[in-house]
Amino acid sequence: MVSIKDVAKHAKVAPSTVSLVLNKTGYVSEKTREKVETSMKELNYIPNELARNLYHNRTNMIGIIVPDTAHPFFSAFIRYAEICLYKYGYKTMVCSTINRENSEEAYIDMLKRQMMDGVIMGAHSLGLDIYEQVKRPIVALDRYINDGIPIVRSNHVQEGTLAAKCLWESGSRKAVQVTAARIVSTPAHDRHDIFQSCFESFGGTVHTFEMDWNHFELDYILKVTERIFQEYPDVDGIFATDMLIGSCVRYAKEQRIKVPEEMKMVACDGTYLTQLNERPITAIVQPIEALAQTAADQIIQLIGGKKMIKSETVLDVTLRKGKTT
Repeated sequence: MVSIKDVAKHAKVAPSTVSLVLNKTGYVSEKTREKVETSMKELNYIPNELARNLYHNRTNMIGIIVPDTAHPFFSAFIRYAEICLYKYGYKTMVCSTINRENSEEAYIDMLKRQMMDGVIMGAHSLGLDIYEQVKRPIVALDRYINDGIPIVRSNHVQEGTLAAKCLWESGSRKAVQVTAARIVSTPAHDRHDIFQSCFESFGGTVHTFEMDWNHFELDYILKVTERIFQEYPDVDGIFATDMLIGSCVRYAKEQRIKVPEEMKMVACDGTYLTQLNERPITAIVQPIEALAQTAADQIIQLIGGKKMIKSETVLDVTLRKGKTT
């Protein structure tokens, strides 16, 4: 393997001069720079990217931490964020915390030890004290971590309002909403608080089913679906995430419950899952690509030393009507 010393010998310069050319630091005459670059090309020299990045106190690596990479919302977010970060010249380390004990602490420790330049955090955090000593850049996706970490999220008040109006106007009068575990510190809870207050203000009734923390497995989704229909036999509307509504549509068909005549359903996220069924699902669509773009832009700005980042960026959602309302 060709080394810096080999390049220096070929170009008849000192190894330190080759380092200056590689790292683009210090003064090197144009003539000498051309000699070094010609030697590197002729010798087919491949720079040690890791060593060069460490020299500049950077890794060109950004972590994206999510609960489950298989979840359609998070997989779409990762896809868009990776594309954006690559354009900035950064590689992405994708980290999933589901079914991995203390994994979040391990990833944050990697950030502390400068193995990543920054992190976009979307995990369902519980132990927020692990962030107190972190000095490297972090942007939170729909998570409250601490006052010093900016958050990027959808307009959850708008989500809850649109869902409540859609179900009510479709004829629903008794609805059940499925929420994430309340122990998670996330503004996403607002969508359900607003949904309930809005739907009840119209004269309707709302039941709330709270899911277990950090569970996204298909088996669990199917069990929750069955419980909803068994525990709330008189409801005529359901508001939940894409995965759960997709499961409910399937269950309703198996039980010969007519959708939307007897049961109306609105999904929240609006990923590809809502359009795969023979019956497209009415959905509140989160702007996942814009969320990813915004989070990527902000983490790059923080890495670059920018201090004035908005503490909270809120992006509007849209209602996409399908055949479940």
